[in-house]
Amino acid sequence: MSKNIEGKKQIVEEIKQKISASKSVVLANYNKLTVLEVTALRNKFKAANCEYKVYKNTLVRKAFNELGVTDFDNDLNGTTATVFCADETSGAAIFAKAVKENPALSDKVAAKCAYLDNRYLGKDEVTALAAIPSKEVLIAKMLGCFQSSISKFVYVLDSIAKAKEAAN
Repeated sequence: MSKNIEGKKQIVEEIKQKISASKSVVLANYNKLTVLEVTALRNKFKAANCEYKVYKNTLVRKAFNELGVTDFDNDLNGTTATVFCADETSGAAIFAKAVKENPALSDKVAAKCAYLDNRYLGKDEVTALAAIPSKEVLIAKMLGCFQSSISKFVYVLDSIAKAKEAAN
């Protein structure tokens, strides 16, 4: 076999490993991004523990197909960036936030689809996924609710104790 075919097989194996190791994978269309815009996006993904890579569509398609997933065949055309994420929501959220912060990016970059929990998510589902806060934020909100309830309960008990004390 030629070195070129062996090199492509290694890249497909690398992509398969990254897909398997990621909690979510987002495929995005990027078109006419400047070097500065791509660098800013890469830095945002890196800060969120995600990896932004551009592979040939045929290699990504082959990796998904070898994993038994054929839903991405129609989305893997044109300019496609692949983002491997350590959590479920950050990849989609970063794309949405980048477009919101810089409206000029709206016609340059957009999430096409995603792979989450061994299933395909279309563009509408990726948009919904981007609106979900991260796991850490959800846990903090839940703990805040618990703390609020406990604080109110303690306040009521303290008020009762003060009322009894004042009555005596």
